[in-house]
Amino acid sequence: MTAETHSPKYRQIYDQLRSAIVVGDYRPGSRLPSEADLASQYDTSRITVARAFQELHMQGFVERRVGAGTYVRSAEPMQELRFGLLIPDPGQTEIFEPICRGMAEVKQSSRFSLLWGNSQAPQSTSELQADRVLQHFLDIGVSGVFFAPFEHRRHKNEANQRIVQALDKAGVPVVLLDRDIESYPQRSHYDVVGIDNRRAGYMLAQHLIDQGCRRIIFIARKSSAPTVDARIMGYRDALLQHGIAPDPALVQWMDPDDAVAVEALMRELKPQAAICANDTTSMRLMRTLTGLSFEIPGDLLVASFDDVKHAELLMVPLTTIRQPCSAIGAEAIAAMLERVANPELPARDIFLDFTLMVRNSTKSSSAEAELRVAANEPRTST
Repeated sequence: MTAETHSPKYRQIYDQLRSAIVVGDYRPGSRLPSEADLASQYDTSRITVARAFQELHMQGFVERRVGAGTYVRSAEPMQELRFGLLIPDPGQTEIFEPICRGMAEVKQSSRFSLLWGNSQAPQSTSELQADRVLQHFLDIGVSGVFFAPFEHRRHKNEANQRIVQALDKAGVPVVLLDRDIESYPQRSHYDVVGIDNRRAGYMLAQHLIDQGCRRIIFIARKSSAPTVDARIMGYRDALLQHGIAPDPALVQWMDPDDAVAVEALMRELKPQAAICANDTTSMRLMRTLTGLSFEIPGDLLVASFDDVKHAELLMVPLTTIRQPCSAIGAEAIAAMLERVANPELPARDIFLDFTLMVRNSTKSSSAEAELRVAANEPRTST
């Protein structure tokens, strides 16, 4: 479930058992599977499983009973935790609604409550409104805050820093949703829960290359989140892997609603395919292209990220990376509960797997692909 697929086997077992305990799959007082059963399940030795159990014991999740097995430690009676949800742009990115729904569906929801700050579903929140919500959270003494940092704002970096610094000063744990507040290669000291966006960018570019495309553009709006930088890196990785020199001109920071700019891009760059930073950008680009009498996928293959609820209902259904939003929400709760219990844990990137949803916007016959390559051979650099 996490990004650490290359971590030691005992750590993988620890992470999965810890997550299952935190979200309530194993209740307080319940017995965990035996070392022998887990060794068989994970195709490893009992010594490896015993090390995972030892780590769980050291972190306070379980207790070992001689001759009886390993049990989830019974929780002491405690006051309900209250977690604040600070989602400044819920209308801009549709993934946050299902992420929050995934949080609310966690089996241990009786241990915590989720607060929007005004007890109503939020509308698009300005920096000033976000400051007010933040102050409300601090006034009532929340136990932690889930924060989806601003993007597409001129002063987004200052606003993001102001929010997390206020929470740090108050000693309130923070778990970031979908994105960090720092751009790669910088890294904040907060847990981040989402997908591996670099790998996702690679997978989309790989898919388009498999369709016969070599001249692939990447389109994003200005002041996008650091996740977009990671997606661009993955896109470039895939090009290089296939011997295609990434052309800086093919990464366009632009407004997909700008018909003049889109037409100029198509005429001058002659792209075979476009990867957009997210589905909203793709949908706007497709609408603009249709208005300019370009056909999808005939004139341009289009793909993106998120798999919002309308992606497969478009006139040309959209190929996109599906984010496991509900699972992201559940894992964010697990991360926050563990962070509250162990404040000194190092910052973690918690990456869940994604799914490439291939639809008509990138489907072309092999003959069309060959014609596409022949008509748009990449220019030889000097």
